[in-house]
Amino acid sequence: MQPQKTDLARTALQAHRAPLDMRQRRLLILCDGQRDVVQLGQLVGPETPAMVIQLIQSGYLVLSAVTPTAVPVPVTERRRSLVAARIYLLDILELQRHPQAAALFHTLQQARSDDAVMAALQTALDALPGLTSTGYAERVRQRLLEVLPKEHAERFQIALV
Repeated sequence: MQPQKTDLARTALQAHRAPLDMRQRRLLILCDGQRDVVQLGQLVGPETPAMVIQLIQSGYLVLSAVTPTAVPVPVTERRRSLVAARIYLLDILELQRHPQAAALFHTLQQARSDDAVMAALQTALDALPGLTSTGYAERVRQRLLEVLPKEHAERFQIALV
């Protein structure tokens, strides 16, 4: 997932009047649709995924997907996060362009507690094979397990059994 500026963000950056702090402005400038959240985190800091979600909710960013044929980058421990997993699945659901996917997107987006996010992730993954191919749904599930923090991934794998 590669955050990309919206027209609102471009206008805000040009006008210098938007209610954005310097870190948010810097992140917006770097969001060119070429860098993923992990790369942006290396440039901005560990709070990047949360800032990306906030800027998406405020209408300054949208996510564009990496082509499914791209070779996955190995996941390191510092890149595991519930926020990254949430952003990843939000992006996948947005790509489906299906009313059920839109409802699942909204549920996941509104989830606040870790338990609510985990429940929304589980519900979305259960529904995904009905929205797309089984193989694609399995690849999404595997990627999600790679991104989730270990304690959440373990709970999630137990829930899948």
